[in-house]
Amino acid sequence: MPRTGESIAARLRELSAAGKLDLPLPAGGHTGERFRALAGFAAEDTVLGRLVEAHTDAAAILAELGAPPPVDGELWGVWAAEPPEPVVRARREGSNWVLDGRKLWCSGATICSHALVTARHGDERALFAVALRQPGVRPVPDTWHAVGMGDSDSGAVDFAEVAAVPVGAPGAYLSRAGFWHGAIGVAACWFGSACEVARPLRARAAAGRADEHALAHLGAVASGLHAARTVLGRAADDIDRGVPSDPVAQRARARAVRAVVEQAATDTIDRVGRALGAAPLCLDADHARRVADLAVYLRQSHAEADLAALGEDVAGEEFSWTRL
Repeated sequence: MPRTGESIAARLRELSAAGKLDLPLPAGGHTGERFRALAGFAAEDTVLGRLVEAHTDAAAILAELGAPPPVDGELWGVWAAEPPEPVVRARREGSNWVLDGRKLWCSGATICSHALVTARHGDERALFAVALRQPGVRPVPDTWHAVGMGDSDSGAVDFAEVAAVPVGAPGAYLSRAGFWHGAIGVAACWFGSACEVARPLRARAAAGRADEHALAHLGAVASGLHAARTVLGRAADDIDRGVPSDPVAQRARARAVRAVVEQAATDTIDRVGRALGAAPLCLDADHARRVADLAVYLRQSHAEADLAALGEDVAGEEFSWTRL
């Protein structure tokens, strides 16, 4: 049965009803289990993994900032993209807060029941919890044109006089330690999806139908994915041990892990295509969709901009290689 946005939503409801979305919180002693679960969801389906990651990230953010957790049956998004324009603005009305404006790149725009939404209040960037089934919340049609991640329902959403509840102090969303734990959780999803992109190449080799070039590509893919798995596992262990403790090193670790996993996933897409040619992309709908989805999902990385930021961290006096 072809995947659709409706089938993804049904799968999310099934997982929620079974309690499968209640993952261990990061830094609680079971971060490796959390990352493995995220990788597993993305291996099942890249879009599914993306939406599960957002929901579980929202749960972690709410816990870290002292807000009530999601209730059974709810599905949360994290809508924190902040382009220069358009913007969502927050204002007080008596003792309440309301949001107005347009938010871009809202994954699960018509699927989610709730979202954590960043909004501007003066010069500050604040985070709000928003119930999405209220008047004034309107997903905007035809604002997502990518083929990849098309079923992630990631279009724009308009807010007009929408009631919202502040979560944490202004700026807390970015300054909390868990921001970087969540960034590594995204990389765990990249890893899980990349493992499935590699599956047709491994299957050909296992069937004895791979020439020496295809085998070399498979070996390179295997080594890259092994490196990705290793850095994810080490990061999970260190997060649980509370090391490193300083924010610069935590940030550098997350950026380094994401760079390793992104490179492994990008290399996997390239090498599987070079080894197998166009046939799987043209004849295998699941594989073609996964490649397209992962290629778009990887662009949550900011590529050279993130590498430059990592370089600045490494060059800083506070940084030590032994604390990565």
